[in-house]
Amino acid sequence: MDGLTKSLTSTRFGSALTIAIIAAATIAGAWAFQLHGFAPCELCLKQRPAYYAGVPLAAVLAYVASGRGPQGVLTAGFLGLALIFVANSALGVYHAGVEWGWWVGPQDCTGALTAAPNVTDFLKELQATKVVRCDEVQLRILGLSLAGWNAIISAALAAVAARAINQSE
Repeated sequence: MDGLTKSLTSTRFGSALTIAIIAAATIAGAWAFQLHGFAPCELCLKQRPAYYAGVPLAAVLAYVASGRGPQGVLTAGFLGLALIFVANSALGVYHAGVEWGWWVGPQDCTGALTAAPNVTDFLKELQATKVVRCDEVQLRILGLSLAGWNAIISAALAAVAARAINQSE
């Protein structure tokens, strides 16, 4: 860790605040990409609840760690954050693996596309078919898809939370 990150995460308050800010920035980034035309696939959407839960939990932990709440909840809260983001990192790795073709993804958003035999069947199929595929990358940044970046960011947030479990104020 660099000096700034180390000093920010040297206390439980700093760790919670760091997690809240990075998680909020990450989900805001996902929303921004979506607003700019990068529609999320089904697996992308399944990675978002970790942030929806993690941001407010980290904010509550920052409040508690500042001495304004019951200190007994900190260990359980940081354990919860660590578990949330470890699971999300695993989901990000799974999704990135689907994108790279390392393994098969869910049938509802991956696999071969089949042509409909006639226009009526095509229109029915179009209404039931998800357009955004989980195995096709829409955007890579420095060689990684957004799923790959989610795996890395979630792993880092889990590490910060796990480290905070044993910290004292």
